[in-house]
Amino acid sequence: MIKIGIIGVGNISVLHMDSYIANPDTEICAVCDINEKRLDLIAEKYGIEKKYTDYNEMLKLPELDAVSICTWNNAHAPCAIKALEMGKHVLCEKPMAMNAKEAAEMAEAAKRSGKLLMIGFVRRFGNDCAILRDFIKSGSFGDIYHIKASYLRRMGNPGGWFGEKSKSGGGPLIDLGVHIIDLSRYLMGNPKPVSVYAAAFTKLFDRKNIKQSINYVSAGKSDKDICDVEDFVSAMIRFDNDAVLSVETSFSLNIKNDKGDIELFGTKSGARLDPELEIFTDINDYLADVKLNMPTALSFEGLFESEVNHFVECIKSGVKCISPAEDGVEIMRILDAAYESARTGHEVRL
Repeated sequence: MIKIGIIGVGNISVLHMDSYIANPDTEICAVCDINEKRLDLIAEKYGIEKKYTDYNEMLKLPELDAVSICTWNNAHAPCAIKALEMGKHVLCEKPMAMNAKEAAEMAEAAKRSGKLLMIGFVRRFGNDCAILRDFIKSGSFGDIYHIKASYLRRMGNPGGWFGEKSKSGGGPLIDLGVHIIDLSRYLMGNPKPVSVYAAAFTKLFDRKNIKQSINYVSAGKSDKDICDVEDFVSAMIRFDNDAVLSVETSFSLNIKNDKGDIELFGTKSGARLDPELEIFTDINDYLADVKLNMPTALSFEGLFESEVNHFVECIKSGVKCISPAEDGVEIMRILDAAYESARTGHEVRL
C-alpha cells in the first residue's frame, strides 16, 4: 500500500481523497491544514487519525510515501520542495506555483530527490482530451496552427483566497485559464512558447452587490474577503512551431451565460468542443460537419480518479508521467509573461 498524506483540505482535496480511497493500492494516513475546524471536520469524515496543522511535522512520518498538495497557491512551492526533500512523491494541484521562478525551484528539488513531482493538469485525463488526441495522432486535423479557447464566468469569483493576490497569484488567468492553456498546448504536442501579448481588466471585482447566489464558493469564503485580482484576461500566445493560441478567461464578465469551449483549426479539419465535439472538414470535396455517435463532452465522473491512478502507477511501476513538472514550469512562464504583458501593454518575448 502506498501511504498518502493530504496537505490542504479545502474543496479540491475532497476529489483527491475520494480518488485515493477508490484506488486499491493507496491509503490516506494523514491530513494537514492550518484551519483546525476544517481539518477536524475532514479528518472525522474520512476516519483519519493523524492530523496536523504544520506540514513539516506531517512530512516527518516515516511511513508516508506521497502527498497531494491542495493548498492556497502561495504554499505550493514550499510544501512541494519540503516534501521532495523528505523523500516523498508529490502530486501538486494546478497552478504549479505563484510564478515561474518558484516552479523551476520545485522542478529542481524533484531532480535532486529522485522523486516524482506531478502537476494536477486534470484536463489531460478527460475523455474529451483522449478523443481529440486520437484524431490528432491519426493525422485527421493535419497541422494545427490556431486554437481559440475560452473559460468565462459571468459571476464566478469563488471568494476566499481565490480573490486575494498574495495567496492566489492572480485571478481567472491563473485559476481557470491555466486549464485551457495547458489543454490546448498538450493537444498541440507541447510546443515551446515564444511570445505572449495580453490585456487584463479589474472592473467588476467580485460583484458583492449582486443578490443572487454564486455557484463557485471557496471553503474559506467570508464577508471580509479581499478582492484584488483581475476579473478578465484576453491573451495571445505564439509557439515555436508558429501555432497561435488565443485565450479568454473571466471570473466576472457581463455575458449571458458562462462559457467554456475550445476551437481547433488544422490544415485538414477543424473542431469545436462546446461541450460536445464537432468536427468540420471536407469529404469527397464537399464541406461536412461531423458528430460522433457517442458522448464526447467532458465527463467529471472518474476524472480525478484517472489523474490519481496515473500518479500511483507512476510511483509503483515507473510509468512515464504525462503531466510532469517540466510542463508546469512552461505554463508558469506563459502566465508570468501574460501578466507582465498586461501590466506593460507590450508583447513579452520568452
